[in-house]
Amino acid sequence: METMVPPLAARPEVLPTERLLDNGMAIPALRGKLRQIPNLRNAISVAMVWLEVATIVGVATWSSQWWLILVGFVLMGPMHARFAILMHEAAHKLLFSNKRLNDWVGTWLIAYPAFVPISLYRRSHFAHHKEEFGPNEPDLAFYAGYPCHWRDLRRRLLRDAIGISGWKNFMVLLKATRSAQGRTIALPILGVQAVLFGLMWLSTGCWWAYLVFWFLPWMTQWRVLNRLRAIAEHGGLEASKDRRATTHDVRQHLIARFWFVPYNTGWHLAHHVDMGVPFRHLPAYYQELKAAGYVTDQLTYPSYLALWRAAVSKGPEA
Repeated sequence: METMVPPLAARPEVLPTERLLDNGMAIPALRGKLRQIPNLRNAISVAMVWLEVATIVGVATWSSQWWLILVGFVLMGPMHARFAILMHEAAHKLLFSNKRLNDWVGTWLIAYPAFVPISLYRRSHFAHHKEEFGPNEPDLAFYAGYPCHWRDLRRRLLRDAIGISGWKNFMVLLKATRSAQGRTIALPILGVQAVLFGLMWLSTGCWWAYLVFWFLPWMTQWRVLNRLRAIAEHGGLEASKDRRATTHDVRQHLIARFWFVPYNTGWHLAHHVDMGVPFRHLPAYYQELKAAGYVTDQLTYPSYLALWRAAVSKGPEA
């Protein structure tokens, strides 16, 4: 049976060291520095992602050129990736050190615009961290079944690209309004979407701006990016106390970091070894893991393309 689990030779037993504990976390003196939350820089990141959205929408609609509208549509995929990762940071309570501010910004300025009920996401995501591939793993459908036949992956990505996966997610939100409990979750999200629709229409004079630059990119290309990222994080691995058997490690490049792994989320192995390290400190923490010999060259894929190639087998279709 094919597997994407790294061989034991790529996962030497090197812990603990002078700087890392036996579970891979930094010693207390170093951990305090790595876990510091840079509040001002994170506030700038939140402001900048909204400024980037406004710039893309503004330039594309002001020009009225079809090719700039198309470029704007395409660039909104990476913008949705940025909202998703900032929301993930807020779910971990790492966006701001003030927890009330963290939750308010994470909810109203990031998660709800991205169609995410952050309270439910936080609960399921912590179950993911507690035991990847365990009995309560909420994202197993994204990770299991790799390597797969290339036609299976193509079929999944096609469903994402044409909006089938996105529509299913959106219908879950709409159906939630049928119950009193569901309405408390769904209506605030739909209300924020209505505000975004109105703001984009009023500021551009184009009633279709929200659909083209927000809703449709979320329904289509963001689904493709999200699936590819999920495969790159945990695809084809297994339940284990060794995070190197549950989480892939991929060398980071600028194009990938811009397109679908922004805010250092590509250093995902480091995040799973210590989920209390804010995204800005993940590269430094990763270097600690590498210096200790915990991360090896054999373990690391040279690129995301190399990992996706490994996720495609020659076996029979599912």
